Amino acid sequence: MEESERTSIDPQRNADHLCVLVHGLWGNPNHLAYLATHLREKHPEDKLNILVAKSNSGSYTYDGIETGGERVTQEIETLLQELEKDGAPIKKLSIIGYSLGGLIARYANGLLHSKGWFDKIEPVNFTTFATPHLGVRTPLRGYHSQLWNAFGSRTLSASGRQLFTIDTFRDTNRPILSVLADPDSIFMRALSLFKHRTLYANIINDRSAPYYTTAITPTDPFVDLDAVNIRYLGSYSPVILDPDHPVAPKPAQDPQSFYTRLSSSGQGLLYRLPLYTALIALIPVATVAWTINSSIQSFRSNKRIQLHEQGAGLDAYRIPLLTSSSDTARSAMSGAFRRMNSTQGHDYLPESSDEEPETTGNGAAPDNVDGAPLELKRTTSRKAEFPTLALSDEQFEMIRHLDGVGWKKNLVHIHNHRHTHAAIIVRTPKPGFEEGKVVVRYWLDEEFEI
Repeated sequence: MEESERTSIDPQRNADHLCVLVHGLWGNPNHLAYLATHLREKHPEDKLNILVAKSNSGSYTYDGIETGGERVTQEIETLLQELEKDGAPIKKLSIIGYSLGGLIARYANGLLHSKGWFDKIEPVNFTTFATPHLGVRTPLRGYHSQLWNAFGSRTLSASGRQLFTIDTFRDTNRPILSVLADPDSIFMRALSLFKHRTLYANIINDRSAPYYTTAITPTDPFVDLDAVNIRYLGSYSPVILDPDHPVAPKPAQDPQSFYTRLSSSGQGLLYRLPLYTALIALIPVATVAWTINSSIQSFRSNKRIQLHEQGAGLDAYRIPLLTSSSDTARSAMSGAFRRMNSTQGHDYLPESSDEEPETTGNGAAPDNVDGAPLELKRTTSRKAEFPTLALSDEQFEMIRHLDGVGWKKNLVHIHNHRHTHAAIIVRTPKPGFEEGKVVVRYWLDEEFEI
């Protein structure tokens, strides 16, 4: 049987542990076939139920984290109620999210917790693969980055606005990702209840969800692999990095001569010239096609969201987001102030500024960082081994709070394919995705607790 035919795994009435798999943007259950199949091979039917969520398939992922989270929660609740009715109640729950699915899963966690499920079910494993926890705003200077941030945020309907953090979630006056990371929110309280919180992040070539956002960090040591020493983990080398000592800067070397640098640059340009020529020809056509398709999908998405909002039983999911009304008011005022401040045009601190944020041992910015976003510097800061990315205030705050709840961060180095976002979970059975099988093996053998 093909793996793509094995993603719908019927629940067994004698297993008390349910594992839910949630796919990503533009995804479908088949994208999780390799994960689901090998999860089943590792844990038999009498030990583990597997639910591969399907309610957000295809363009339904345009509809936003809130809508997607409510759909997945409905799927989970329906199965939990069926099993409970059959006299086989679930006692343990694990949720695995891939890409956008990790954010949808975090939202669903909060809804499940608010409805009392975590009072009678033990949350065990929460794992994300290549999930953009901080959104996908490009943390770089220059008109091209600003253009991408503006263009991308407006071509994916609700999900695009949320991933680029330009949305306002309900009455909080804040982006939904900021609310998801608020320590006073139901979402963070639910996340903290899981016994294991684990993430997997590609260190290079993830164009969909870059390293900084999937690893929840303000730095990127892997911008120049020639400048660092990477340490791998035992038998999982050279794919899984050593979680305790993954990377260190190389000692400073004498700079290359001008002629050596010129020769190297020239060879690189000649090597990439055919690619650049093709891109010049294809980008205008692709941009027009992408814009037309995105406009159509956004229109359809808005219609679906309206129908979803009118659906029966939705009130059960419209629960208080924060712990008190005063928290909500404080949150809204804080969000309004940050948005007003962001319109002043001071995108970065001056290059000569000494006010770079210090980082804690886990890579998060400290609590006193409340200034403007910081410039990505190519030189090493005096206060950290690696440069600080030009993240927004909200992103620094998300890092601080998410790191505070505690994560096991697994860094992944895929060498053999440039589409690492798909390779990390072996999204399709391509020969170039073989290294992703090492990632899945590590997850199943070392991380997933039954």
